[in-house]
Amino acid sequence: MANIIDQIEKENMKETIPQFNVGDTVKVSVRIKEGDKERLQGYEGVVIARRNGGIRETFTVRKISNGVGVERTFPIHSPLVADVVVTRKGKPARAKLYYVRNLTGKAAKVKAADNN
Repeated sequence: MANIIDQIEKENMKETIPQFNVGDTVKVSVRIKEGDKERLQGYEGVVIARRNGGIRETFTVRKISNGVGVERTFPIHSPLVADVVVTRKGKPARAKLYYVRNLTGKAAKVKAADNN
């Protein structure tokens, strides 16, 4: 039974997964269907969490939109997630950045990673 499940999961997993971690600023391209048309919509923010593994792996991206914090969780292997591009590498203080929810302005920024 487990072999069948593993086989189905492997078939639906993406071959190439972009390398990003918690604290990185990413731009996620999401496929949006409107009637019979399909378009890509960008969602840019800081990755505050990654969880699970395999086909169930998800990541949460937080951005500030019109002064309001908005979080969205994406499955990495979803066909609706077209692309994930890292725009800025971060050097996080922890594995999960949930504390950023309570911070505003410059305090909510994650330190940039040194490229040395």
